[in-house]
Amino acid sequence: MQFSPTNGDFTFVSSTDAEELSGSIEAPDVKLNMGNDSGKDAYATTFLRQRGYGWLLEVEEDDPEDNKPLLEELDIDLKDIYYKIRCVLMPMPSLGFNRQVVRDNPDFWGPLAVVLLFSMISIYGQFRVVSWIITIWIFGSLTIFLLARVLGGEVSYGQVLGVIGYSLLPLIVIAPLLLVIGAFDVVSTLLKLFGVFWAAYSAASLLVGDEFKTKKPLLIYPIFLLYIYFLSLYTGV
Repeated sequence: MQFSPTNGDFTFVSSTDAEELSGSIEAPDVKLNMGNDSGKDAYATTFLRQRGYGWLLEVEEDDPEDNKPLLEELDIDLKDIYYKIRCVLMPMPSLGFNRQVVRDNPDFWGPLAVVLLFSMISIYGQFRVVSWIITIWIFGSLTIFLLARVLGGEVSYGQVLGVIGYSLLPLIVIAPLLLVIGAFDVVSTLLKLFGVFWAAYSAASLLVGDEFKTKKPLLIYPIFLLYIYFLSLYTGV
């Protein structure tokens, strides 16, 4: 029995005719309209702001100060530290250095580096003195500061801490010489006295101003004793 189409939508063909047929079916282009994204973004923004979550939409701008070099972040000025070192090592006014910058513009990292360096050279055979030297620097400077204020001086603790720390440089300078001439007792003793006087003069000339008038020896003497004690920590005496 053979059926034939009646509505013209399709036609039956025999198997032999089907072998000669070829073609392809193309899928139609389908585009989905998801709506206006900008409108949804605006709605989400309005929704968050109404609920008090507008801070989630804030974009933090880069602060130029956050991109500073590490030395600047730590407030380390190598040129300033080098100049202060020269002022301490060459305390004679005739050399033309503005030595008051050591007192008037105190810093922390320079004196700390000097104290640590002095501690490092004192490690030989007596490692325990490192922390003790730092302690003496901090509390010795505090003692000089309190004494200076009692005597009427206008100095801050930061200024005293910086000056006392920087003035350890003469003791660091004579340390290698003591290793060379340590066998000569007389020369070694004279060199130690010279180093202590050098350090004490550098510190006292900066801390003991004209405001002390006749009271200058009362502050110079403790400074001198402080550097004798520093030297004793190095020599082990």
